[in-house]
Amino acid sequence: MVQQMTNTAVEDNEADRRSRRPKARRERETEVIRHFRTVVRAIQAHSSGIERLCGVSAAQLWALWEIHAEPGLRVKDISERLSIKPATASNLLDKIESKGLIRRDRCGPDQRVVQLFPTEQGDQLLATAPGPAEGALLNALVKLDDPMLGELAHSLDALVQAFGIHNSDYAMAPMPPPGDKAG
Repeated sequence: MVQQMTNTAVEDNEADRRSRRPKARRERETEVIRHFRTVVRAIQAHSSGIERLCGVSAAQLWALWEIHAEPGLRVKDISERLSIKPATASNLLDKIESKGLIRRDRCGPDQRVVQLFPTEQGDQLLATAPGPAEGALLNALVKLDDPMLGELAHSLDALVQAFGIHNSDYAMAPMPPPGDKAG
């Protein structure tokens, strides 16, 4: 009961603070929210288009492009290139493999090391797949000059700090596809 009253008091103070912000500040906050929505929806539209056209998710297509560009990569390499956890990369690769787009081989001097190779079916898919391989967000970031990218990185870091997010796992998980309730 005491905790509930304390939470209510905190929420009331937050509501009072939000309502007292200058109009220009509220308009800027609304503008930022709209920009975030635009970016997220653009990423979702890109992902939906990839899935409709290719039958794989945008992340799966990116991994397939990486394997095609450098046959013999390991799961760890895909994890690093897509900036996802190794377990997530492994699950993503399982899905690509089940579609017959890649194969895993143990070759080379260390038979414990599993290497990834595109199959003929995977190469055929890539022949008709859209780019950029890295996805809509990275493609947009590449277009920013260094000072603007640095400013964006600094601002997003401040936003993450304002959220109080201390879970770095969020940064290593791909964005859920549109309509996915799990994300």
